[in-house]
Amino acid sequence: MPFEADRDVPGLIVKFGDYPVHHGGVGAIRSLGRLGVPMYAITEDAHTPAAASRYLKRAFVWPTTGAEDPGRLVEGLQRIGRRIGRPTVLVPTDEEAAVLIAEHQDELAGLFLFPRVDPALPRRLASKQGLHELCAEHGIASPSAAFPESYDEIVAFADTARFPMVAKNREAFVRRSRPAVNGTTRIATREGLLTLARDWGEQPGVILQEYLPREEAEDWIVHACFDADSHPLALFTGVKVRSWPPHAGMTANAYVVDNPELADLAARFVKQIGFTGIIDLDLRFDRRDGQYKLLDFNPRTGAQFRLFENESGVDVVRAMHLNLTGRAVPEGEQRAGHRFVVENIDLPALLAYRRSGYTTPHAPAKASGTELAWLAGDDPMPFLTMLARFVRPGAKHLYQLWRTNRRGSSTTPTTK
Repeated sequence: MPFEADRDVPGLIVKFGDYPVHHGGVGAIRSLGRLGVPMYAITEDAHTPAAASRYLKRAFVWPTTGAEDPGRLVEGLQRIGRRIGRPTVLVPTDEEAAVLIAEHQDELAGLFLFPRVDPALPRRLASKQGLHELCAEHGIASPSAAFPESYDEIVAFADTARFPMVAKNREAFVRRSRPAVNGTTRIATREGLLTLARDWGEQPGVILQEYLPREEAEDWIVHACFDADSHPLALFTGVKVRSWPPHAGMTANAYVVDNPELADLAARFVKQIGFTGIIDLDLRFDRRDGQYKLLDFNPRTGAQFRLFENESGVDVVRAMHLNLTGRAVPEGEQRAGHRFVVENIDLPALLAYRRSGYTTPHAPAKASGTELAWLAGDDPMPFLTMLARFVRPGAKHLYQLWRTNRRGSSTTPTTK
């Protein structure tokens, strides 16, 4: 490595959703742990894959759902900070954690290090409606969308809507306490929409979004880290080859692909809104009008961030830690052609994509290298722990998702 991290400043992986089999946190633990940074993590129990990593100094077992009172979550973070005993870099891996940190910066400062940002901005970005409005304000293309406030409005919308369409939970925290759908859900017909909507209550917390057909679109991702002036410290672009559930869910297979146009679009938007820290963007290139349409702006570390690393060995988590500890972030080109594979979901995704005949135009014919989400020669226990926890419930979950997809509606996990 052409740089050294500050080994006196630990890192803490923070997430509040209940999903113990999560490769993003494992990736962050390994990324900084391999540099000698002491790593800590909040885990659901003592036997999660993250807790099994050789690079984890300590797991703080704290079962949460993301639906708790924010004050309780802040107090819990403060207790953990005092137990670590020195300023620690926070690495949020879900929207709830990112929003909580931003909205309680003054209470968490001193115990923790994190990018200082407009306290209201991460919540707005994590909100599907808030993001849609920001895109409109700044001239960023996004799918057309509706935000119904009642069942009657859904009925009126359905009378003129174009199907299929996509339904998503509107707000980050509400998806944990009162989810309208299990995740991104493709709705094929008017009758299907009205059937689902009957269970959404008097104030449906959903966004009904234009569906961009996979035959006319390409899925792109951007991961980046920005400094206090919203200048990119590290910025990467790639193409999503497969996801699970197919075309609507978590990234299962992706490649690094240079895309200067997309990199410029992302950097300009972040500068306009004044965001600081790590981002994970999902965009769909609509070949019908030649526009990149922003689907999701995750104001935190994405689960597949380890796909991206520059020639100097910098990924977005390392960039943030270096920046927050006052160290220079080495520049370098991204590793074009590198591949990322999530072992436990890529096989069913591969079978589904082969059956549909869909291919990704920009995916390289051959990978220049592969990063596995779980299996690592220097840290094998997270992979084995994942297998132990995933096989039975995971197989059942994948089968249920597959059946849902066969009926014409795809449901994605609520986190990436």
